Amino acid sequence: MTQRHDATPTRPPRGDTQAGKPAAGLPDTGLSRRTFLAWMGVGAVGALTGAVGLVADTYRFRVEPVTVELPGLRAPVRVAWLCDLHYGPFIRGNTVAAWVDAALALSPDLILLGGDMVDHRAPRDVAPLLEQLGRLRAPLGTFAIRGNHEYHWSGDLDRFEADLAGLGVPVLVNQGRMLRDDLHLAAADDRPVRRSQLFQALAEREPGSASLFLSHQPDLLPRVPEAVGFTLMGHTHGGQVRVPGFPPLMPRSRLGLDAGLFRTPAFGYVSRGLGVAHLPVRINCPAELTLATLLPA
Repeated sequence: MTQRHDATPTRPPRGDTQAGKPAAGLPDTGLSRRTFLAWMGVGAVGALTGAVGLVADTYRFRVEPVTVELPGLRAPVRVAWLCDLHYGPFIRGNTVAAWVDAALALSPDLILLGGDMVDHRAPRDVAPLLEQLGRLRAPLGTFAIRGNHEYHWSGDLDRFEADLAGLGVPVLVNQGRMLRDDLHLAAADDRPVRRSQLFQALAEREPGSASLFLSHQPDLLPRVPEAVGFTLMGHTHGGQVRVPGFPPLMPRSRLGLDAGLFRTPAFGYVSRGLGVAHLPVRINCPAELTLATLLPA
């Protein structure tokens, strides 16, 4: 049945809801009040579901495989790189436990934590985080570096790092270790680093051995010495929120080193990280646990 619409619409009397007439205050769509409200409810549920989905994406992650050839290496090494955990208001112990489980399931030769283990708003008591990180074990060891959030956290950083070391996870600050006779691991601090400190971190490297370098900040990559074969980095979260046609919501690299492989000319990889900061949301930028397979060149 076709409804007639006069050139000059008239407002129906208050309370007039007879068939064929729109209720007061509702658009004249030909829908009954019940149908209109039902569609409004569907829209509200859809919006709520979308919002919940965005938050849920915060806690989904993928294992990102990266394979590179490393000069000086004589046997392959599998490295689990977990960076930007951001234990704090949005990331709790059960989430860290899932990441630790996933890392151990990969059976890596080496496990590395890339800084920002705690969020700057993390509670002073980080016992749940320490409990989970203490489970990380690998044949070549588990090591960590500092990120910027460690320095802004109100907790006791020295105590935190001492506890980590007691659990078998030493924190490397402008220093290095020979892990095998063909592999040296070195790390930079997150604070402004002089080039002399980078060479200091490489001081114990045996001539001819492969060099793996760690830096929380990717913008340090152009200053990494040529002796380094490969650098692992984080900090950027990959931008965390990436909407097509727009720059990332949280650009954290002045050089555009947001995620992936780069050569500046030093060669390195920037992880999107596992946690989040400021907002519990990731869009078009899934969290990652990086599995780097290092092969002899």
